[in-house]
Amino acid sequence: MAKVLYSATMSLDGFIAGPGGDMQWMVPYLGGPNPTADTLVDQIGALLVGRRTFDGDDPNRGTDKEGALEGAWHGPQFVLTHRPPTTAIPGTTFVTDLRTAVAEARKAAGDKYVNILGADVAAQALTAGEVDEILVFIAPVLLGDGVPLFRHPGGTHLRLERRLQAWPPLASVLWYTVM
Repeated sequence: MAKVLYSATMSLDGFIAGPGGDMQWMVPYLGGPNPTADTLVDQIGALLVGRRTFDGDDPNRGTDKEGALEGAWHGPQFVLTHRPPTTAIPGTTFVTDLRTAVAEARKAAGDKYVNILGADVAAQALTAGEVDEILVFIAPVLLGDGVPLFRHPGGTHLRLERRLQAWPPLASVLWYTVM
């Protein structure tokens, strides 16, 4: 059965997007040697994406690396939204509730990961107990404001156990199991 992974690149001060959803801050930290990132795409069987992320900024827009996971991702994606489009988009399924989205994505992923992209859908999945692992690439930059890795109004306590930590040149890696 597929595991659900929340992966993101984050600034040292905890933001995965800048103000207004800006992702261009990531450009200097993409590419380069990172064995964890380099092997991740082959471990993913489906994406679970929030609608703002699906419609949002792409730090690789206009390049050959445009698209999910630097353009390397080709496979099923499930977009959690209250606003499904009226026109179908090939390879993309729009789902209106979290439990159905996770179940469909797990089925599509087979024995690989369902990779979550987007802070809001990740927060929903984390608080619902649907996330198995968290992978964070920490870029050496301070943004000061933006979209945090995890926000849950009123707070929540999720215990994590470290699986991996690595220090490649461009972004440090922390990988956790959600307990």
